[in-house]
Amino acid sequence: MTPPADDLVDEAPVDPLDDGKKEACGVFGVYAPNQPVSHLLYLGLYALQHRGQESAGMAVSSGDHLMVVKDMGLVATVFDDRTLQSLHGHLGIGHTRYSTSGSSSWRNAQPVFRDAPAGQFALGHNGNLVNTEELAVEVGMLPGMVTSDSDLVAEMIQRELPASGDERSDGRGLERALLKVLPRLEGAFSMVAMDEGHILGVRDPNGFRPLCLGRLESGWVLASESPALDVVGAHFVRELDPGEMVVIDATGVRSMKPFAEERLNPKLCLFEFVYFARPDTRLYGQSVHAARVKMGRQLAEQAPIEADMVMGVPESGLPAAEGYSHFSGIPYGQGLVKNRYIGRTFIAPSQEMRALGVRMKLNPLKDAIADKRLVVVDDSIVRGTTTRAMVKMLREAGATEVHLRVSSPPYRWPCFYGMDTGTRGELLAANLSVAEIQEYLGVDTLAYLELDRRVAATGTVGAGFCNACLTGEYPVAIPTNLHKGVLEQGDEVTETRVAAPRLLDDEDHRLPADLARED
Repeated sequence: MTPPADDLVDEAPVDPLDDGKKEACGVFGVYAPNQPVSHLLYLGLYALQHRGQESAGMAVSSGDHLMVVKDMGLVATVFDDRTLQSLHGHLGIGHTRYSTSGSSSWRNAQPVFRDAPAGQFALGHNGNLVNTEELAVEVGMLPGMVTSDSDLVAEMIQRELPASGDERSDGRGLERALLKVLPRLEGAFSMVAMDEGHILGVRDPNGFRPLCLGRLESGWVLASESPALDVVGAHFVRELDPGEMVVIDATGVRSMKPFAEERLNPKLCLFEFVYFARPDTRLYGQSVHAARVKMGRQLAEQAPIEADMVMGVPESGLPAAEGYSHFSGIPYGQGLVKNRYIGRTFIAPSQEMRALGVRMKLNPLKDAIADKRLVVVDDSIVRGTTTRAMVKMLREAGATEVHLRVSSPPYRWPCFYGMDTGTRGELLAANLSVAEIQEYLGVDTLAYLELDRRVAATGTVGAGFCNACLTGEYPVAIPTNLHKGVLEQGDEVTETRVAAPRLLDDEDHRLPADLARED
């Protein structure tokens, strides 16, 4: 199906460190009586920091009430030992956020909290709903009353809770409310929720975003990725199935299926294997690192070239570069140093400052690459801004040839399921052919990994993947008016968007919605 049309805007100052790929959020939940739950939450969120750097938060319950702490910034910035010591309880949930619905602000930091007459609850959400505006109208929300899809879900849950605490004597009010709300949601949502005595985990019927279950010696853990289980000493039990909800309390773990059978259609985001997930994560039972190495081997087989050194673009391009080197026999080397402490707030006022900004993130090792023919392996190209600057740096450092190999097919379509890559007008491959991209980036040759080879490298052919960003085939229908700030139209929300290079008057690159406007 066809996604919404996008309007191009004039180029404006942008973050030179941002090539358009934004992580999904990270969620974590712990039920562990007699354990320092707030400290376990901190460790789990720290392990999931790569999935969201805008804000962090946690909610903890002692059985009587919830305490919530959240703020803008990294996990280590939001929480210190004094804060953690003040959060007493035996269960809790945590969240690291990158905004895909709703602006980046304290108001939209998670967990979302509600203090209802029937009791308190909190919610953390990874993903993006596609029927947000429809749901807001359905429940009578005016613009600005709720400011993100997660906030809207919390409002819907609150309305389904009993009118008073007397009506939920069995303590299953939140569970029942979720069973009513979840079937009305469409899109991507891996969630953790809690009330005073229960932790709940939910995965949407397509399983777009990961969520797994772990076992502590005296408790249970839910996490977006398996390394977060490792860091708190939990044993990996299994991944939640698409369309599954689990409830954790003093009796153990209960599983239920809130969604109709016909909606179950596994479509894990393929980019979890390529970019988002940590290399030590396991998805569909397979090692993410091993899959990335295999992608590099597939690239070497598909697009061989004579060269002196294979190098990867840190971090997620490194395993694929190793695989390319092993298969091709070309020596592997390190050609770029990445500054791991770069934030996401640097805005460059001029082209000269943008060039310096890229060097803040990546810097070439001149002695390693001078007078060499390089094979440079990266996981993907979205806007191409950083890639183009990187190629220029490599040539200035003395590389005689630069052959770019990309371990994914061309990224041509925007994601609406929890990954913020901007509009189609910002996507390089949506507007230029491979030959034109090669010329724009200034590389000697350019090759993208074929989709079938990329899926094969995961070791889970047939398991079910979403590849809409590569093919334009969206598993869940996308409303034509969907955009990041759909619930904030009553507020002043501004966001700079930058158009990718494109050929003027090129009818082949127009969306059907563009053509419809011309009829």
